[in-house]
Amino acid sequence: MSFEYASVSKALMISLAMASIVVGVFDVKHYFQLQLVPHLSKYHQYWRLALHNFAFANSSDLFLAELILFQDGIQVERCFGSLKFASFILVSTLLSTLLEFISLLLFHRVGLNHLSSGPLALVFSILYQYSRIVPPVYEFKVFGIAFSNKSFMYALALQLAVARLPGSGAAALIGILAGQIYRSDLINLKSYRLGPTIVGLSARYLSPLLGFNRPPRRNNRAFPDASRRATGSRQVSQNDEVVTTARPTTGSTNSRIRPTAAAGAGGNSVVRDWVQGLTGRGDGTTAGVRIPPDSEITELTNMFPDISREAIIGALQRRNVEGAVETLLSSQIS
Repeated sequence: MSFEYASVSKALMISLAMASIVVGVFDVKHYFQLQLVPHLSKYHQYWRLALHNFAFANSSDLFLAELILFQDGIQVERCFGSLKFASFILVSTLLSTLLEFISLLLFHRVGLNHLSSGPLALVFSILYQYSRIVPPVYEFKVFGIAFSNKSFMYALALQLAVARLPGSGAAALIGILAGQIYRSDLINLKSYRLGPTIVGLSARYLSPLLGFNRPPRRNNRAFPDASRRATGSRQVSQNDEVVTTARPTTGSTNSRIRPTAAAGAGGNSVVRDWVQGLTGRGDGTTAGVRIPPDSEITELTNMFPDISREAIIGALQRRNVEGAVETLLSSQIS
């Protein structure tokens, strides 16, 4: 999977990783902790409500969150579109922050006094959207219990939710609740979009920092094993035919890929030898098509100077020299 059509997910993962590393290097993790007592109730440090969403306090939570975002965030962004996904991140973060503050006020007497550092609520809000809009690719059963390919992401999310109870579990439930509120569109949150000014500034200054989001170009070349053993390397000579499944690039020409007939007339073709080995034909014919040598083409070209070279090669591909001569003579008589 690549970051194609998922620039917002790429920016989110990079910024989250860099912020967590910087926080750990400079040993300022204590500023990203969120506790009702004493941070909010005694010292009135309400800025911690927003700051604790920017970085994780440990590498294990960061690693699990990055795995979930890479698998789920990219697919959700491709379904939403980058603009809607960026707007969803902002709305979900603000909504989950408000719910976290309310949860601390309501449940601090039963032991919920702090919440884990990092955007856990945002990760689980994205995971909820992933569970609702992305269908499973395959399903399987283990001891009669049905699973799907999405079960692996749910297992990672469960590990992240129970890592630091009760704060991590509360943040996970708040994120799922925020995702449900956004999807239900109770207060018309789904229609919100970032302003054109913010979008323009991001495209102008942030997009160049992210680099290209195109998928890596595949260049899968097929070489016969016999040719590989004979040459002792993966390089192909100029007379060999290259078979590739890579996407065509701009400015590519047909000079890199030769047709079979032209390759047979100019030299040994890799694909021709491969087909001969599969079919057991060693007489230069492949699937009913004869590969004429240069000597026969030159001989018939001298005999019939008025006939084009393509017609001579076509006649030799269907029959031997004698048959090709009869075919060309009959075509002239007719």
